[in-house]
Formats: sequence, structure tokens, C-alpha cells
Amino acid sequence: MPGARPVRVGRSRAQQLEPVIVLRRAGSLGHVSHEPRRAAEPVQDAPADLLAPHGAADEHPGASTRAAGAPGDALAAVPADEEKDWWDDPAMPWRHKPGRSDIACLAWMGVIGVVGLAMMPLRAWLLGAVGRIPVLVAVTGSRTGAATFGAVMSEGGYRSMIPWVLVLVAGTVTSCKFDWVYWWAGKLWGRGMIEVWAGRSERARRRYERVERWADKAGWLGMFLAYVPIPLPLMAVVFVLAGANRMSVRRFLAMDCTVCLIWLLGCTGIGYLVGAPITAVLDVYSRIANYVAIALVVVVFVVAFGSSWRKSREAARA
Repeated sequence: MPGARPVRVGRSRAQQLEPVIVLRRAGSLGHVSHEPRRAAEPVQDAPADLLAPHGAADEHPGASTRAAGAPGDALAAVPADEEKDWWDDPAMPWRHKPGRSDIACLAWMGVIGVVGLAMMPLRAWLLGAVGRIPVLVAVTGSRTGAATFGAVMSEGGYRSMIPWVLVLVAGTVTSCKFDWVYWWAGKLWGRGMIEVWAGRSERARRRYERVERWADKAGWLGMFLAYVPIPLPLMAVVFVLAGANRMSVRRFLAMDCTVCLIWLLGCTGIGYLVGAPITAVLDVYSRIANYVAIALVVVVFVVAFGSSWRKSREAARA
């Protein structure tokens, strides 16, 4: 009957020390006690909802379960927002727990960025003098430097220096020195690196989608057209897709070096044919080359510190 109270029954001395289950407030972890009690202590009343007739549970299914609650409910509860692992981030190119190869490839990507920024003022300074242009071509593989190199040769320069073929071969090697990293990224993560680049902004997403469609249509010719000097990330996308499409590293390097040498030869030939106009521009640029190099150094520092400041600010907001 609802509201009925338990009836005390006489107990022996041994029974008085037996554990007695005592019902406490429902919904707490301590609503069941196994502490030994003496018969003289009062027995608490059970909640009325636990003494309800069987029909009440049928009319309201689950009501008694919600009221009483199981002793392990709170321990079995799982938080809704589980903390993700550090590598499970859309900003990362992988979709699995990274291994040594993944970490190494991502580190090489960082090295490429740092070297690229550091080479900007160096390129500007090397281009500012006729005697430094062969060094520019050999150290950086600059196609602008190659055209200037050909123009100076057409004016009779560099006759007493090392053969121009060696300069272009060295420039080919240095120009391709980091291309294998993009191929490796494609082999490890497929399009993952492209998705990271495209995720920086809506504009970047549209640009990379356009370039990727073009690269898919171009096929192997994309390796040659990747060196076209236009303001689109052709080269990086083509090289990543080469790895994603399982092109062998030997074939990739052979094609890359061949194409790079062809481009350097072509730029040198164009410079040789144009000749004097290029050297005239070089004379003007040589007067401001040092200032341009200094300005680029400032730009590099601003970009580096600006990026670090934005990241720290975003981390503070998070």
C-alpha cells in the first residue's frame, strides 16, 4: 500500500549486527548503505515512489527508474564532449595518428617556409651586381637570374669564368632541392596538404580548387607547366598530386630535374637573345639592390613575428 511504513520484528543478538540495507534519498550514489546497524536504531522510510503499486510503473514507464537511479549511473556516465587527441585536428594534413614519417614530412614543410623567407633578401642582393648573378643562378636556380645571366653573356661577360653549363646544372639541382618534400606529402596524406592550404580562407579554397582541376586535366604535362611564372600555387599542387597518384620517386625526380633544366636553358636563351635591354634594367636595379634587400629583410621579420603574434592571440582566445 502507498505510504505504508515497515513493520519492526523482534531480532536475535546475532541478527542485530547483520547488515541492513537502508534507503536514502533517490538519485544519489549513497542511497544504498551496507553499514551494520543495531535493531534499536530507527529504520528510515522508503520513498513513496518505490512503494507505488505495480500498475503505476506500467502507466508511467521509466518513471521509477528515473526516480531511483542505479548505483553505477553516475560512474557510467560519459562526458558529451570528449577531449580529442592533439593530432585529430582539421588543420593537420593527416587523418590518422601520425608516425615518424608524418612528423618528419611536416617538419620539412616548415623548413621550406623558413628557407623561402630567408632567401628573399638574398636573391634581391645577388641580383644587384653582374659578378653575383652566376652565384644567384647556381645557389637558387632563379629563372630571372638565368635570363639576366644570358643577357650578360650576350654582351661579352663571363668569358673568363666557369662554363655556363655548370652554372645551369647547379641551378637545376638547387631549384629542385625541396620538390621531393611535396611529392612525399602527397604520398603520405593524399590531398591532405592541399586541404590545409585551401582551408586558410575562402579565397584560398577557390584558388586551390581551380588549380587542382587544371592539374588533373593536364596530367603529366603539369610537371612542365608547373614552372609557369603566374601567381597561382601550380608547382606545389602538381607535386603533391604526383605523390598522391602514386608516381614513383625516381620518375618524379627525373621529370622534375629535366623540366627544370629545360626552363633554365630557355630563360638563359631568351636573355641571350634580348641582350642589352635586360642589362640596362640591371644597371638601374643595381643602384637600389641593397635597399630592396634591406626592405625584404624587414618584410621577413614582420611576416614571421606577425604570424607568431596571431597564433598566440588565437591561443589566448581559445
